[in-house]
Amino acid sequence: MNNALFKFPNPENEPIKGYMPGSPEREALVKELDRQSNTEIEIPLLIGGKEVRTGVTKKVTMPHDHQHVLATYHCATEETVQMAIDAALKAKIEWQNMPWIERGSIMLRAAELFAKPHRALINAATMLGQSKNPFQAEIDSACELIDFLRYNIYFASQIYSDQPKSDATQLNRTEYRPLEGFVYAISPFNFTSIASNLNMSPILMGNTTIWKPATTAILSNYYAAKIYMEAGVPAGVFNFLPGSGSVISGVAFKHRALAGIHFTGSTSTFNNFWRTIGNNLENYNSYPKLVGETGGKDFIFVHNSADPLEVATAIVRGSFEFQGQKCSAASRAYIPQSLWTEIRKHAEKQVSEIKMGDVKDFHNLMNAVIDETSFDNIMKFVNNAKNDKSCEFVCGGNGDKSKGYFIEPTIIKTTDPKSPTIVNELFGPVMTIFVYDDNKYEETLELCNTTSPYALTGSIFAYDRKAVLTAFNKLQYAAGNFYINDKPTGATVGWQPFGGSRASGTNDKAGSMLNLFRWTNPRAIKETFLPPKYFDYPYMR
Repeated sequence: MNNALFKFPNPENEPIKGYMPGSPEREALVKELDRQSNTEIEIPLLIGGKEVRTGVTKKVTMPHDHQHVLATYHCATEETVQMAIDAALKAKIEWQNMPWIERGSIMLRAAELFAKPHRALINAATMLGQSKNPFQAEIDSACELIDFLRYNIYFASQIYSDQPKSDATQLNRTEYRPLEGFVYAISPFNFTSIASNLNMSPILMGNTTIWKPATTAILSNYYAAKIYMEAGVPAGVFNFLPGSGSVISGVAFKHRALAGIHFTGSTSTFNNFWRTIGNNLENYNSYPKLVGETGGKDFIFVHNSADPLEVATAIVRGSFEFQGQKCSAASRAYIPQSLWTEIRKHAEKQVSEIKMGDVKDFHNLMNAVIDETSFDNIMKFVNNAKNDKSCEFVCGGNGDKSKGYFIEPTIIKTTDPKSPTIVNELFGPVMTIFVYDDNKYEETLELCNTTSPYALTGSIFAYDRKAVLTAFNKLQYAAGNFYINDKPTGATVGWQPFGGSRASGTNDKAGSMLNLFRWTNPRAIKETFLPPKYFDYPYMR
């Protein structure tokens, strides 16, 4: 028996590769992009470690070339969802009883598989299936995914080592049990790393899952699932179920053993989950834990002591990288009148130099939004703004879905701080700017704080430290991730734990041990060495 006490060290973050011309990583990626572009695969369900085909199929296409089919996938049915839950519950006892160091070793092997032999595979799948440029794929499906795996093991070691006080008369312990039942992981399209973490963080803590990937991210998520199987995750520990959310949730939410939900997606969907679960409380073995990261209307707030070029660059990068489809993407800004002209000049120049198109052209900063539904929704808001007298288009405002779902980087200046594009989440490349009177700094901070129901990310640009402190305090609950002189995107695992509150979710901070605590069910254990032999106390004698 190996009874060594082992503590995993605080890891280093996975280095970001540059993909410069002639580099080996670029050559490998180009080759893999060509291979996947010219291969149409079949994606089955993965239940209990076996491939399951239902015959109910749909297509995976490229957002930037929506006639190009990458895969045909099988959709879950009510019968196969029940099979997946049964498989998860069957695998649970052996998995939770496996020493956690052994579970951690599997995660470390998976991280190495993603980092080395399968890096080009997962990045190419993310680029083609989710329309990301090579840098956006690299920081997501390679680096952040790997960081989640490595850091979570370190965080788990901290949790397990946190034990209560004991003395000569008694021994006290805390057992961090997994949840009683299965975890339902529902992942989004925009980050392969988040999809992976929603599934794997509960698994690390001894849980078993059913995993519903977003229909617009099935290709990369399927490859990730296969890599986890290669790494040694046992059959049934996770069960991969592409298909209709209503079909899968319809079975999962009614099951007595539902123990938790790990979700990233829309606020309205998460709200419906809460209602449904609330109506089913009497049916569950225990109260299911709901962990969700939902919508955002992320802001850049500018004080007149800021540097205009730095602000303009933050607006362009924060709003338009990955077509504004990051949960943290900047989509509203508050700029003082004294800096507006110069910031506008810099922003217009940078936007004019942005190239947009196919992911295989490495000159492109921007690619396509994820699907036609998203395209139509974004363009509805943009076209309505064209007829709004309070709005002025600084740049962009056009879209074309004839081949791919392309929308120009768009900046709108509004005189109405409650205009639809400054209040609603669009999840696209649209930034709306409100220019305020320099003398109304604190008043406008309050406007920023109360305009949106969300509270995910936000930033303040200022070099006047008093102004920074004022914003820091006024916007205390306006953002779960708050940035000073930086764009509100780009949280790094182990550096900036990610999550927000209000309508942005439960703020359980992915990328920290706070999230992992949610997948445990602690048990306090006390052992008394010399129990009393009679009921009375000394004062009674």
